[in-house]
Amino acid sequence: MRLIDAPLPVPGEGEVLIRVAAAGVNRPDVQQRKGLYPPPPDASPVLGLEVAGEVAAVGPGSSPLQEGQRVCALVNGGGYAGYCVAPAVQCLPWPEGYDAVRAAALPETFFTVWANMFGPHYPALSRLVPGASVLIHGGSSGIGTTAIQLARAFGARVFTTAGSPSKCEACVALGAEAAIDYRQEDFVARVRALTDGKGVNLVLDMVAGSYLSRNTRVLAKDGMLVVIAVQGGTKDPELDMGQVMMKRLTITGSTMRARTRAEKGAVASALLENVWPKLDKGECAPVIHGVFPIEQVAEAHRLMESSAHIGKIVLTLGA
Repeated sequence: MRLIDAPLPVPGEGEVLIRVAAAGVNRPDVQQRKGLYPPPPDASPVLGLEVAGEVAAVGPGSSPLQEGQRVCALVNGGGYAGYCVAPAVQCLPWPEGYDAVRAAALPETFFTVWANMFGPHYPALSRLVPGASVLIHGGSSGIGTTAIQLARAFGARVFTTAGSPSKCEACVALGAEAAIDYRQEDFVARVRALTDGKGVNLVLDMVAGSYLSRNTRVLAKDGMLVVIAVQGGTKDPELDMGQVMMKRLTITGSTMRARTRAEKGAVASALLENVWPKLDKGECAPVIHGVFPIEQVAEAHRLMESSAHIGKIVLTLGA
């Protein structure tokens, strides 16, 4: 990766131009860098899916945002830059007392967790309501640390997996009832023991592969498996659809980048109403592992690929 000079982006209909102060680093950025996760046709080829900064220019139909307003935003690309165009509906204000680094650590994980754990059809199916239980894989990741906090904030019992004792300790400190070191323990047996054999109502999985069949064994009747990444592969030959049928399980999956602007805007509105007040009050917050100047972006990616971090990695730009 290298820094280059490029033309200033111009916001179009319903868009704003953000003067970027900080940008989050996410695993999809690493995949895109490797050529394994191409951006949508209309997106900037520059890496970066979330930013925080000030509105520098407002395109037609982008009110009520105004120049100078501090926002963070989920974007389809272009975040690793001094200026980035963002759909106005995907912008959110900085929570009370936040700086650019903390604000930049919010969009990608909070949009993803809300859409997949609290989306309008999930509570209606009673998968994640107060008193329900959830298993979150990769609890020490940016997604995981966010999911643990939000699930606890809305009254769920939370169990999680992580890859070391220190990562498990961090998950418990964030509110997990139990954190299971997947390198040392069988998470299926442990979670079933913790739930008196009932299993959990929802599994949030970023591994897939051989975890798919194990997830169905850990789910309670009428439970839901939500797959948001496939770090372990896309297939599991051990998956028993008979068990899925007998337990009336729902298996679903999603990606955030492919959603429409309107769909992402609906998630942003829900976050502003339901989660931003909790951020303002300090009831939950992004966990930030490391901050790098944009000139050290390669080091930030090496840290992401090492999986040694707990929480988010953020880049800073400018003064």
